[in-house]
Amino acid sequence: MASSTSTSLLSPPPLGRQDVELIKRETLHQGFFRLEALELRHRLFEGGWSEVMRREVHHRFDAVGVLLYDPEHDALVLVEQFRAGAVDDPLTPWKLELVAGLAEQGESLEDVARREALEEAGCRVGQLTKLHTYYPSPGACNERVTLFCGLIDTQGLGGIHGLDEEHEDIRVHVVSFPKAWELLSQGRLDNAMCLIGLHWLAGQRASLRAASHPVPTQGETDEE
Repeated sequence: MASSTSTSLLSPPPLGRQDVELIKRETLHQGFFRLEALELRHRLFEGGWSEVMRREVHHRFDAVGVLLYDPEHDALVLVEQFRAGAVDDPLTPWKLELVAGLAEQGESLEDVARREALEEAGCRVGQLTKLHTYYPSPGACNERVTLFCGLIDTQGLGGIHGLDEEHEDIRVHVVSFPKAWELLSQGRLDNAMCLIGLHWLAGQRASLRAASHPVPTQGETDEE
């Protein structure tokens, strides 16, 4: 259905949850994650209601990602691990990613970022900056991801990390920003967290590096 009428995102009234009629909710599978089938209808932009439709939704826990950046050495941390969702990837199912993990009940998002940085990369985070909260795939999944940038010291980082009870086998890479950007350009960093985080860092990198190298005041210069 197409319409030539132009609209604005600011034009009232916006559609909201009250404009969805949820008729039936059915659990198709319950494991670590849950798969549900929904029967619903919703209001249409041009008025009236849609026909009743069936949609399957993958229920996941909310996740936290953290871009670990060392402004002193202009370097960041990438973690490499096997990903079951990429098992049919034509290149490799081992993916280069940012540190990330699932939020546990009662745990703040900032605490998740610091915990995952320690578990996956053996790294303690200093200043944390929240970048974005977003839905990776809202057409089929209810997961929301919150992405942070965490300032770190990359000296001495590397090796293999992860929790044995979660079958994690994670290799830590410390790479310069130019090298990370090259990997991004080559399509090697092919996940949303890396794409969002690296593009944010490209715009903020100069100011982060300048803040880590404060310019001495005139008085300090004279004393030297």
